[in-house]
Amino acid sequence: MSDNREHFSSRLGFILAAAGSAVGIGNLVGFPVSATKNGGGAFLLIYALFVVFICLPVMMAEMAMGRQAQKDPLNAYKLLSGNDKKWTFAGFLAVLTPFMIAVFYMVITVWIFGYLSQVALGNLDMLADPKSFGVFINSSSVFGYMAVVALIVNLILVGGVKQGIEKAAKFLMPALFVLLIALVVYVLTLDNAMAGVKYYIIPDFTKMNASVLNGALAQAFFSLSLGMGILMTYASYISKKDDIVGSAKMVAVTDSLVAFIAGLMVLPAIFSFNPETDPTKLSDSSVSMIFEFLPKILLALQTDIGYVGASIVAFIFFLLVFFAAITSLVSIVEVPTATLCDRKGISRKMALLILTGSIGVLTVLCTMSFGMVEGLTSFTNYGGGSKSLFDIVYDVFYDTILPLNGLMVCLFVMYRWKKVRLSEELSQGCPSYAGSFTEKYVNFSLSTFIPVILTVILVNTVATKFFAVSIFGF
Repeated sequence: MSDNREHFSSRLGFILAAAGSAVGIGNLVGFPVSATKNGGGAFLLIYALFVVFICLPVMMAEMAMGRQAQKDPLNAYKLLSGNDKKWTFAGFLAVLTPFMIAVFYMVITVWIFGYLSQVALGNLDMLADPKSFGVFINSSSVFGYMAVVALIVNLILVGGVKQGIEKAAKFLMPALFVLLIALVVYVLTLDNAMAGVKYYIIPDFTKMNASVLNGALAQAFFSLSLGMGILMTYASYISKKDDIVGSAKMVAVTDSLVAFIAGLMVLPAIFSFNPETDPTKLSDSSVSMIFEFLPKILLALQTDIGYVGASIVAFIFFLLVFFAAITSLVSIVEVPTATLCDRKGISRKMALLILTGSIGVLTVLCTMSFGMVEGLTSFTNYGGGSKSLFDIVYDVFYDTILPLNGLMVCLFVMYRWKKVRLSEELSQGCPSYAGSFTEKYVNFSLSTFIPVILTVILVNTVATKFFAVSIFGF
């Protein structure tokens, strides 16, 4: 263990920080809508099973690698493989992925902050106009919001693990829970709210098919930040006394609980103001729901509580989403930050300065790819349509590379690092793990069917995204 490496001050700090990385924009809007459209309670059940039996073993493996190496993902692969150059590419991808994901996540976080600011200024009616989103993302004001978001992220990260990441997580995560519960309690009092709860919770197994199952697993995998290098990096900041197995379970429960509770906010609100809503017509896109659909729903509250009241509720909603976005963005940027500090031996401030410049340039370019610059808007063609620079970053690094990174973790811990070392590391802080059913299941699943499933997800994603062909035939 590195003597000079900073660590979380408590297990709670680690769990909240890791949960903050997992709880993102998709949890609050995308997940509830996907569940409603794809079988309600049936989807929720399948999702929970995937989290427990597929995602948790991968999560434990990532954490075990990080704590054992006490390094960032690139150096963790290098150290644990005995400097085997064949694994350098896996480590490189594990760092490049969050670097590029930070770009598109920054764009969306800036939009959220812009909407939050506009609601605070009393412009909810303007945001509810269907044309406002397109105008907003192509306005020069987004660059001002971008500067503020970048400042917030850097102020958190420059404080380091204890005074930055952990302190922010201990404030933001409880605040997120309080805001979420408050909105749920309010929404459930609205007329016809129970219709939304019904569509959300009551199981409909007739909608279950291979495509839906693939989507549920992908949602679970992406939601828990697997394959981003975040868990590996955060685990490098905890001690041997900490229980990785128990912590992983707590992170998974927290993430899933937030996603589930968010459904009790979003769907009842939608059905309350439009009782004739057809769940199958709702957009799967979190961006579309947050910026184009929900402002209209929130504005409709003025019928009962007035415009000021509706604006207050809208402010709380966008503040909630902003907190979720910031905790995720901080976690994402921490991965390349740790890599630069470990690899180059530079200070955290210098690493953040380099990343602010590089990520900032790419973020500006992606921001301008929604109509500001034609060459960036119609950057290339694949999958049967024109793609912007933003589309490429999302499709390649979020949708495609994440399952590949997860696959690499499985193959590495089982066939290079070996399951014996994995078990030894997971037993540190959790003596009951050795010889348990959990140990046997983790070793079996990571060496057999989980790599196969991740390979199928990867192949289907590539086929769907880049060739407009689904291997499931749907």
